[in-house]
Amino acid sequence: MAVSRPIVGPLDQTGYFEYHERGIFVAIAFLSVLLLSGWVMFKSTLAEPAAHPPALRAAAYGSSHRALPRTEIMDALAAAVSRKYRVSEEATRGVVAVAYGEGLKNDVDPLLLVAIIAVESRFNPIAQSDGGAVGLMQVIPRYHADKLDAAERAAVLEPHMNIRLGAKILKEYISRGGNEIAGLQLYNGASSDASNAYANRVLGEKLWLQEAIRRTKQRASLSSLQVLRNAGRYRRARMVAARVVKQVDT
Repeated sequence: MAVSRPIVGPLDQTGYFEYHERGIFVAIAFLSVLLLSGWVMFKSTLAEPAAHPPALRAAAYGSSHRALPRTEIMDALAAAVSRKYRVSEEATRGVVAVAYGEGLKNDVDPLLLVAIIAVESRFNPIAQSDGGAVGLMQVIPRYHADKLDAAERAAVLEPHMNIRLGAKILKEYISRGGNEIAGLQLYNGASSDASNAYANRVLGEKLWLQEAIRRTKQRASLSSLQVLRNAGRYRRARMVAARVVKQVDT
């Protein structure tokens, strides 16, 4: 059985305590490390300003931040739209996914398609106007017979088919008008409106959708930064503990 030797240190010199059992000292050292790490976290919390510093804002908003995967973007859009328009998030996610697929297929901004759906039907797949516009994107099938076969005309209220037709129409109108604003005005049948009221409304909705994505990116960035901070504090605490144990062993 090993004979423990007295540990000579500052406490022995003061005459208050004398430790002969290594286990007791290690336990106290470990508690000291825990207290120290808690103090470090408390101190850093006090030191952090209420507003995020420029470096933190740059990490959260800057172009250097890794883009969100498409699934996360669609989830963010579905959640935001579901709250704003009080529709099922599951159904909205399906609409957003189709808008992304048809937008990419037709070289049209998917967010623009989602914005049109919001303005035209408020995500009601069976919406119908007095003028004959139907579905999520309020298309008028009789004006676009060249883009539909018989089966597609019969299923024009089906969300996927409706968005597919709407994307084709919008692509054609943007090409004809020369830009998004002119294309949107043609889509609304209001090309003579000098105020571009419809286009401004749709583009305003698109900006709102972009803001929803930005907020999601910001939250993801801040969460990542907090994880890195906590990891740094944990590493520092482990280094202190290792130094204490090394001193005990020697």
